[in-house]
Amino acid sequence: MLDAIPLVVESVPVSQVLQSEPPTARPPAADPAPPSLWQTAVLAGLLLWLYIPTLTHLVGQWWNDPNFSHGFFVPLFSAFVIWQERSRLTGLSPRPSWWGLLFLGFGLCVLIVGQMGAELFLSRLSLLIVLAGLIVLFLGWSFFRALLFPWAFLLLMIPIPAIVFNQITFPLQLLASKVASTTLPWMGVPVLREGNVIVLPAMALEVAEACSGIRSLMSLATLAVIYGYLMEPKVAVRVLLALASVPIAVAANSLRIVGTGLLVQYWDPEKAEGFFHEFSGWLIFVVSLVMLYLLHRIVRIFWREEGTES
Repeated sequence: MLDAIPLVVESVPVSQVLQSEPPTARPPAADPAPPSLWQTAVLAGLLLWLYIPTLTHLVGQWWNDPNFSHGFFVPLFSAFVIWQERSRLTGLSPRPSWWGLLFLGFGLCVLIVGQMGAELFLSRLSLLIVLAGLIVLFLGWSFFRALLFPWAFLLLMIPIPAIVFNQITFPLQLLASKVASTTLPWMGVPVLREGNVIVLPAMALEVAEACSGIRSLMSLATLAVIYGYLMEPKVAVRVLLALASVPIAVAANSLRIVGTGLLVQYWDPEKAEGFFHEFSGWLIFVVSLVMLYLLHRIVRIFWREEGTES
């Protein structure tokens, strides 16, 4: 009689079997890490080396062209805004995104096109696109949203293309001459207008490009944005002040031409064309700032009354 031999089957834990199987899921792709201090220094050096010709020409245009002399203040104010927001920025956690490479590549392509076509506006604009790409690539979208205003404000430091500049300047010349030729007869000065030339009994006044008001318009628009940021917490009012700078600058420049016409007719044509014509540019700019301030006060009064009624 055969003895029964017990069959022993060793049990293997299920967890060990699962652990022995190779993983099938792929790990998620790693995001780019935030740059260290030395990496930031290297990137800044490469960026400066790449854009030093563009920046040199840009600063030279600020210095030599009075229409764009406000460009010196734009990067300084952007740096000031970033310094003001430093506590908010330090509270954000970097979340780098590979989407920044898309902006970076696009900005470099714009730089190449600008250099090949000798188009200064594209070369300068590419700098802002590259900066946006670097921010998104190494710090993430949250940082870019926090820096959106100082980044967008840098657009005002770039002179507009000559073809666009001329398209804006000539209509402003005609508008100023029309306003002056309409206003001066109310004050007893007979006027004959031929295009942008105002013919007075004493002499003819030409509303040249320098008298179009484009210089005060661009400077006042820049200062309106700065003023709104410093003096007004509501974004809607800031936008209103920036938009209102356009009609204010046009009205102030028309007032300057009317004053010149009155002095030519009733005082001394040479002095009106000389000292007063140069000095009135600064005077009218101050008047524009006063008008902007008064508009802000009026808007705040009506805004406060609407808030009280509601």
